[in-house]
Amino acid sequence: MSYARSLARRYAVQAIYQWQLNQLDDQAIDLYFVPEKDRRRIDEEYFIELVQQVVRQAAELDTVIAPVLDRGMAAVDPVELAILRLGVCELKYHIDVPYRVIINECIVLAKLFGAENSHKYINSILDKLATGLRPAEKADASG
Repeated sequence: MSYARSLARRYAVQAIYQWQLNQLDDQAIDLYFVPEKDRRRIDEEYFIELVQQVVRQAAELDTVIAPVLDRGMAAVDPVELAILRLGVCELKYHIDVPYRVIINECIVLAKLFGAENSHKYINSILDKLATGLRPAEKADASG
């Protein structure tokens, strides 16, 4: 797990959250969200790729997320939704990243930005989704 990627995820969640509120064009979302002090430390390409994938594939990601929720999509906290979209994006499109790393990173983000127990909710949802999105990897980890 690289610090540069963790930082990319952190700022990507903030950018995705802003996109959800303001529906900015994904081209308008850039390193504006990254403070100057972190510009040299972030994996810039990964940040841009994550944000663009989530924005462009949001409807598809939501169809993956919705069936395992305990409430409707509209009732999901916007911070939690941004983290879930990021996590599902990585589970689905970034097979090179182990699912456990993705879930752990999303838990950290939920603890940082979410409500008091949102990390438990994020963990539960992403763990369920990993079973369907990464069945072989999940089976290997369980076996």
